[in-house]
Amino acid sequence: MGHDKDSESPKKRLTETEFLEAVEGLDVGSQTLTIARGVLVEGRRQSEFAQTLGLSKGAISQAVGRVWSAHQAKNMPDGYERVCAVLPEYRAFLVRKWNEEAKRRLKKGE
Repeated sequence: MGHDKDSESPKKRLTETEFLEAVEGLDVGSQTLTIARGVLVEGRRQSEFAQTLGLSKGAISQAVGRVWSAHQAKNMPDGYERVCAVLPEYRAFLVRKWNEEAKRRLKKGE
């Protein structure tokens, strides 16, 4: 019934340069930076940080998400906007199709 984004999306990864660009001007603590770098740049598992630091999986996910969101915001093509919406299933299907089309167009350089 619902769309499982985790089963289709590739792992979120950044190069060190992309990471540094993403966190430039971002108001986060050193622990958030350590967690996000470990997951996004080094490819370590979020569960590793949860166990090691004694934090919840949600807290780890939030730390990674803040940096990932900053990266995405800084890398949005001109004329595009990221949206998040709760929609009926049939409309969500259409939006996913539009997203696929937009990605194809961006790859072609249109």
